[in-house]
Amino acid sequence: MDDQKSGQVKPHQNRVHQFRVCALCVCSPGVVRGRRAHQGGRPVAVRGRRALQQALLLAVVTPSAGLSLDTVREFLTREEDTIVFSLIERARYPLNRPAYDPIHLGDGDGPGRRLNASFAELFIRESEAVQAKAGRYQSLQESPFFAYRVPFTLAPPYNFTRELYPAAAFVNVNDAIWSLYFNELLPLLAKNGDDGNYAVTVDSDLACLQVLSRRINYGRYVAEVKFKGDQQTYASLIQAKDRDALMKLLTSEAQEDVVKRRVEKKATVFGQSITSDGPIETGVNNSSGTTFKVDPSVVYKLYDQWVIPLTKQVEVEYLLHRLD
Repeated sequence: MDDQKSGQVKPHQNRVHQFRVCALCVCSPGVVRGRRAHQGGRPVAVRGRRALQQALLLAVVTPSAGLSLDTVREFLTREEDTIVFSLIERARYPLNRPAYDPIHLGDGDGPGRRLNASFAELFIRESEAVQAKAGRYQSLQESPFFAYRVPFTLAPPYNFTRELYPAAAFVNVNDAIWSLYFNELLPLLAKNGDDGNYAVTVDSDLACLQVLSRRINYGRYVAEVKFKGDQQTYASLIQAKDRDALMKLLTSEAQEDVVKRRVEKKATVFGQSITSDGPIETGVNNSSGTTFKVDPSVVYKLYDQWVIPLTKQVEVEYLLHRLD
């Protein structure tokens, strides 16, 4: 689909860049300088400096011990439900192409001014700004598509656990998620048409984008668990910067197949209308003639071609910064 007619939303330069990494500076013996005493004309470091450095490293760098393979699996499995329901909600509305065209501001007959943004992009940006003020992005599980600097939040303070390595904590692939959603996935979800309900349509887009971002970028947590389970093997590959070997080590085709078949089955179950007499098939046709609110094969394809590959991409990038 082309930009003007397809409903495509162009990436914006102010969005968080793919693989945005924020390195937390950790003091080293060459950086921390203490007052010195002198004995026999030779400088001697103030006692306790090294102990203080070690304490700071443990406090700042060590991730939470509460993260485990079981908690990671439970989170990812639960996100499958949210993803399927979000896709079903978006499939309620037609494509509504005008919501994705660049906005033209004018006074009727005048030339007006063309913005390098669509209604969808502006809606998502402003919605995220409000959510940022409400403290949504204080949790590292949430990654905004646009960068915000919020001096304070309205939410009550909460001490989130440190589960990620600081130097790798802000790795994300939100640009890739944005592109695949609007250019690849959305045409598979929504029928052609325009009902004028642009706000609710784009609001459902935002819900899909946020859950996909949370699920895919959770690869950071997956990588952290796997790293702690075999630090020696991962450390050697990280030091060698061997992306291919890391990807191979992270890949389990059997487990991936289980996940893809499970989400397809969830779409089959959740995508039926239920009455007191049992399910009534309705919605989008699939190859077998059965109809659903969202085609289960589309959900399978989403995980097969995008969710799982991008998650592993996040895992590899996170690991490459795990020893920074």
